[in-house]
Amino acid sequence: MAEERGYVTFNCQKCLVPLRLDDSLHSIGEHTLAELTLPINSTPDVDIESQATSFDNYVHPYRLSDSANGANGEFMLISDGKEIHGLGKKMEVEAALFDTLSGHSKIDHPLCEECTDLLMDELERQMKLADSDFNDFSQYLKKLEADVSEPSIADLQNELKSLQAEEEQYMAELRDKDQENKATLAALAEQEAEAQRLNQESNNYCKQFARHRYDYMTVEDDYKSLETQLRYINYQLEKLKKTNIFNVTFHIWHSGHFGTINNLRLGRLPTAPVDWSEINAAWGQTALLLNALARKLGFAFSKYQLVPYGNHSYIRVVDEQKELPLYGSGGFRFYFDPKIDSGMVAFLHCLQQFKEHVESGDRDFNLPYRMLKNGKIEDNNTSYSIKVQFNSEEQWTKALKFLLTNLKWITTWISTQFENESV
Repeated sequence: MAEERGYVTFNCQKCLVPLRLDDSLHSIGEHTLAELTLPINSTPDVDIESQATSFDNYVHPYRLSDSANGANGEFMLISDGKEIHGLGKKMEVEAALFDTLSGHSKIDHPLCEECTDLLMDELERQMKLADSDFNDFSQYLKKLEADVSEPSIADLQNELKSLQAEEEQYMAELRDKDQENKATLAALAEQEAEAQRLNQESNNYCKQFARHRYDYMTVEDDYKSLETQLRYINYQLEKLKKTNIFNVTFHIWHSGHFGTINNLRLGRLPTAPVDWSEINAAWGQTALLLNALARKLGFAFSKYQLVPYGNHSYIRVVDEQKELPLYGSGGFRFYFDPKIDSGMVAFLHCLQQFKEHVESGDRDFNLPYRMLKNGKIEDNNTSYSIKVQFNSEEQWTKALKFLLTNLKWITTWISTQFENESV
């Protein structure tokens, strides 16, 4: 409310909105005010007059407008400070009225109309809740009053003792369970330690297994590699067993009119003047082959001894202690050394001896060309001399070719005799 001059205004204690009080509040009498100050639950012993006279010593709960808010159980009076001591009886009555209302409830007064409506709604909701609780309690009280089967105090005491004994039993069981729980936790800790140990052993085992597995795979690879090498070696061995070392080492073939041994021509033609170094080397290979065949059969020549010495091979006459060369130099006929003729004839005698030795063990063995003692080889009743002197180059070359052919036949026969072993 504001005075006629607008010095003083009451504020709402909820929202701090300035209030304009109704004029009816100005005409409240002392007796009415005394009745309002009585407690809500008043009794006949209340002294109304003493309540009325208490307003004479009323301390205004005013404070200046510089306050932060008007809450805390007080209302706010806004003034310029000049009219406070000049307040009339009317303001004192209004202030006492609001103080009385605030003192008899938990709500500070005055309130504006909107805050009052909100307060009334809240009070109505609380009243409905209180009525609902009252009805529930009333029904429960009636139910209790109607129940005639209430147990006696002795029964309740006996039940209490039984429940206490049961409680003691449960507590004992709880203590036992607690001990069991502790024992279980200890066993669990041991099992966890054992599990960690087993896990560590498992990890170590896995590592060892991986290492041994790697070693095993390495050894297995080496074993397979050795197996492959062994199969290859066995294959090569079988191949070598079936291979005639004489045929491989001493390849006898022909080249036109010439007989060849290891591609060395043995002979000489006017149209193909073979150098004597090639002829000498061919005779060295021929002497080496016949000597190897004789050693293979363990045969020793009578009167002669073959001495393979490359392109200077010769035949030693054992009884006479002289050497018959299988090599020559110079030209043909007039420039020819006759000693080579003796050596070639001696070689033909050695081949004849070896042929006779083979025939003694195999009557079916026969050579394609017949060899005569005078140093000739016969083909279809035509003989060819192995000597150079008083001979033509063509016939000499053909006689040497027949000699190599006979030597090849002997080599083939020996290969068949020793086909199950490496020759």
